[in-house]
Amino acid sequence: MSIKLRLTVLSFLQFFVWGAWLITIAVYWFSNKQWGGAEFGAVFSTMGIASIFMPALVGIIADRWVSAQKLYGVLHFLYAGSLLLMPSLVNPDQFFWVMLMAMLFYMPTIALSNSIAYNVLKNSGNDILKDFPPIRVWGTIGFIVAMWVTNYSGSKDTADQFYIAAAVAFLLGLYAFTLPDCPPQNKIPKDAPLTEKLGLKAFSLFKDYKMALFFFFSMFLGAALQLTNMYGDTFLSDFANDPLYADSFVVKRSTIIMSISQISETVFILAIPFFLKRYGIKKVMLISMFAWVLRFLLLSYGTPEGMGLVFIIASCIVYGMAFDFFNISGSLFVEGTTDYKIRSSAQGVFMMMTNGFGAVMGSLLSGWMIDAYFTLPSGGKMWHEIWLVFALYAFIIAIAFWVLFKHKHNPEALKTITH
Repeated sequence: MSIKLRLTVLSFLQFFVWGAWLITIAVYWFSNKQWGGAEFGAVFSTMGIASIFMPALVGIIADRWVSAQKLYGVLHFLYAGSLLLMPSLVNPDQFFWVMLMAMLFYMPTIALSNSIAYNVLKNSGNDILKDFPPIRVWGTIGFIVAMWVTNYSGSKDTADQFYIAAAVAFLLGLYAFTLPDCPPQNKIPKDAPLTEKLGLKAFSLFKDYKMALFFFFSMFLGAALQLTNMYGDTFLSDFANDPLYADSFVVKRSTIIMSISQISETVFILAIPFFLKRYGIKKVMLISMFAWVLRFLLLSYGTPEGMGLVFIIASCIVYGMAFDFFNISGSLFVEGTTDYKIRSSAQGVFMMMTNGFGAVMGSLLSGWMIDAYFTLPSGGKMWHEIWLVFALYAFIIAIAFWVLFKHKHNPEALKTITH
């Protein structure tokens, strides 16, 4: 099996074990368990809480002490074990703590999988900017396949979604140990500063104004991503409460409709090398931000039939650009602007800001806001107004980034990614 194919399998499985439940857990929570919105916001925030420190910590361990692929495999074994506990939980508090445990093991593997792929591709003489996006696109395909498996197996509102994810996560843990070795790269001299000995050198990136600003806005975009993951499927499923749409395909196969977003990702991932080389990171990030604005606006006018359905599908297509031009391009930008000795740690810091602080902010504030201002006495949600508020949020972030982030595009600088 070729190196690229082996990394493709890794990418596919990495996101399959997340996609099997991430989009449908809200349906399980609200329809099956009938637990509250604030508690759900807290549970969803576990991804962010774990991402605040675990990706950076795991990155330090991979840079300093343990081969990345071995650490990756062990984390997936622990993630699988945590998911197996989920079906037995009987209240929101238990669910929170077990989900937090699962996320402590899973979230750092996203950044770690990128580091493994970059390391293996470089060692085999490949061009990361050219070869990584076609590999990463299979992660999105894995996410899509998982969503379809969950939906068509009748598991979107049952605990079976966790069993599916756990089984595949265990297989992924085994597979990780067959990958080429990615040994620690950061050998620390005895007279090194304390921050370097502790593996905290990547945090010195915050001393650079441009990098600090990049990480800061990454946090706000991470919050936008969390909003669409939390509420997208629930928004569509809630149309079941309207007799006009109760039997529509959108309600019955809401997860399939949402998977159009991931299908769109597969197209835009492949466009990243062209856009990065031609326009640079600032314009690519701006495209992502305004795509989030459009995504939320389209959802605010979406319905299961007629032009409303067109808006929903269009919002899913726009999502591919919104996600990829931020998440994948951002990871490549970090890879190309940091020293090779701290690249695993730097990827962890990027993950900390997006899926960490950003996710916690998006989860907790949106949960509070929806409960306080956009929940009807009947328990229904004011989805039109909710999505409009999210669109305004993304628009403000885009304008601020446009004004504050100063970056002159240099296509030659991207060549450093391959070295």
